[in-house]
Amino acid sequence: MRRLDIAPRHGWQQRVEAQGFTFHSSGLRPDGDTASNWYEGACWEFTLAEIETIEAATAELYRLALAAVDHVVSHDRLAELNIPQAFRSAVRKSWERRDPSLYGRFDLAFNGGEPKLLEFNADTPTTLIESAIVQWYWLKDVATADDQFNSLHERLVDRWREIGARMPAGTTLYFSSIKDNREEFSTVEYLRDTADQAGLTTEFIYIEDVGFLNGRMVDLDNRPIRCWFKLYPWEWLAREQFGPDLAACLDRVGVIEPPWKMILSNKGILPILWQLFPDHPNLLPAYTELRDDIRDGFVAKPALGREGKNITLHGGGRDESIAGPYGDEPKVFQRLADLARDGGMWSVIGSWVVGDNPAGMCVREDTSPIIVAGSRIVPHLLRG
Repeated sequence: MRRLDIAPRHGWQQRVEAQGFTFHSSGLRPDGDTASNWYEGACWEFTLAEIETIEAATAELYRLALAAVDHVVSHDRLAELNIPQAFRSAVRKSWERRDPSLYGRFDLAFNGGEPKLLEFNADTPTTLIESAIVQWYWLKDVATADDQFNSLHERLVDRWREIGARMPAGTTLYFSSIKDNREEFSTVEYLRDTADQAGLTTEFIYIEDVGFLNGRMVDLDNRPIRCWFKLYPWEWLAREQFGPDLAACLDRVGVIEPPWKMILSNKGILPILWQLFPDHPNLLPAYTELRDDIRDGFVAKPALGREGKNITLHGGGRDESIAGPYGDEPKVFQRLADLARDGGMWSVIGSWVVGDNPAGMCVREDTSPIIVAGSRIVPHLLRG
């Protein structure tokens, strides 16, 4: 893989906005500066062999992740992940039923060898529109002779068909995001569109407008919500004032992502994966405390942190940390990974799964090896 400097398309802002990517310049960096979420003054080039390596690692990591969920449930280790007591029964039942998952995104360190898992964004992954749509149309405009690891859109539509086949006839699937968040609203509307293309009946409701009546989840007209997609973290839902009401009705509501994803969206799964599969080529040593074997190079992450906040990095001649609101969360200590660096930019691969299958990837880069909310997405292409 290598980073190529290229000319941005003329009027690219208008092009991507027409594709639903209206938040392309809303990133906020740790220093307070506004940064573009999308950058096409460069691209990352991969060979077919490299893409096949990333795809195979993604499939393998998803296999390991499901095995870890089964282990956590069967060995009653939910408390270790700080899953609230009120939700543990729902998590177990959800896994025992094998409630369907839509998608997830692995963040991988890749520098030409075996990809290494940094974390799994299993519940509310972002960068979806950029990955599925924006970089694909960039490829069609800029590099028509090349290809891309990207079947996200088609796989999402197909997955919704599979999920829809499990829903009772005539069921409406509600889609929710919080108010006043343009990125999350746009992402939910894109996913709703893929569900519409799959033939499902859908409606949108803000999370703040979801209600509970007589033990049921309801919309603004007090109609029961039986199937619900929410772009809002499970750990936040559990802590909301309505958390007990939600927990009490989960036997009657199909939620996507399902409750069992609470296990995988917690970085506490990283030490469990390392316990279950020590020395696996796609895993990094990870622990709930700092061990001597990684003391020379490690990253400390809040178990329920997001967007790079409260991460500390030590090693490789660098000591860096990002402030944030997760300082009181339990931490996970993971060996420092060998990220690719080119053109002064560090890169992380975001490799997607839809259903149980690898579906595409994106590349995020920054001048720091800590990827944050304002780190930009750069398109990629497959050549050779």
